[in-house]
Amino acid sequence: MISGVSGRSLVAMVISAAVLAGCVSGAKIVPPARKAPYGSDGARMSGHRSMQTSQIPSDPGFRRPPPGLNDRIFQLWRAFPGRTGIAVQRVDGEWAIAQRGGDLFPQQSVSKLWVALTALDAVDQGQLSLDHDVRIGPGDLTLFHQPIAARVRSEGSVTMTVRDLIESAITQSDNTANDSLLRSIGGPDAVRSFIARKDLGPIRFGPGERLLQSGTAGLTWRQAYSVDRSFQRARAALPEARRKAAMDAYLANPVDGATPSAIASALTRLARGSLLSPESTSYLLDVMSRTRSGPKRLKAGLPQGWKFLHKTGTGQNFRGMTAGYNDIGIATAPDGTRYAIVVMLRDTTATVPARMALMQAVSGAVAEFHGR
Repeated sequence: MISGVSGRSLVAMVISAAVLAGCVSGAKIVPPARKAPYGSDGARMSGHRSMQTSQIPSDPGFRRPPPGLNDRIFQLWRAFPGRTGIAVQRVDGEWAIAQRGGDLFPQQSVSKLWVALTALDAVDQGQLSLDHDVRIGPGDLTLFHQPIAARVRSEGSVTMTVRDLIESAITQSDNTANDSLLRSIGGPDAVRSFIARKDLGPIRFGPGERLLQSGTAGLTWRQAYSVDRSFQRARAALPEARRKAAMDAYLANPVDGATPSAIASALTRLARGSLLSPESTSYLLDVMSRTRSGPKRLKAGLPQGWKFLHKTGTGQNFRGMTAGYNDIGIATAPDGTRYAIVVMLRDTTATVPARMALMQAVSGAVAEFHGR
């Protein structure tokens, strides 16, 4: 958390970081949106925590964003180099604001949320149990961050419940846990079916970690890449032109792309309780509150007394650029008001500290303007 730093100081920090990192993106700058659509389930839908109509007249922030918040978000977005998407939606309200809210951005590990949702929907339908056992062997290992891999290699195989896989995939962003969970619910098509059936909008789901990451790098997946740093060595051996072509193709049309506004709407619907049963909703929100990754992203911009549950996503690096640097989540003010906040970076020349400063500035702005 950034303590003792004003909202204007945060803006200045991000603008300064952007100037140091490089020129502002050449994308066309549009004026701040005066009105944006909200969740497709309707603004007044009851959910995980009910909304009392009698409270609405005394809460001017219910129907419209606090004065100044949209302008602040626009300033932050405009100053940051590279293609950036930001969306903020009041969960228990009627408004949403966004910059590049309708553009597709690579999700990377943000997409683990849709796997967990699909699994819990299957639990709600009686098709799966949280106590169902899933065996994970050497042939199921993936790449990059996979804490489970050490156990698999030492023990030969491990068995984990669906509950354990959800916990590891969300809180630790374990790629093998996620792909094992994905396999147990029917693969990518099951997740795509859930997204379509729930009408979540422009949210794509890719082929799973192994194929997504190898394709982004310009490689064809081999199971040997799951051992040690074999993948990184094979990637480094590729001609640079091949890597660049693969990365450019991915960024131009990400197979796991999603729009910030669609993600904010999905988070809003999750928080309202309109995607899963009350039990599964509470369970998943609790799991997301224990996410360990990205402690200096959106979470760090919120003042003391605020709560935040979230999922991060980070892609591969190429020439100082990261193919997807994201954080999405639900912030809860001390008075119980909730906001879905989404920040997604498609590509940027900014340093990692500058990226985190932008995210902190966005969540800090939501907190600063809350209640105005």
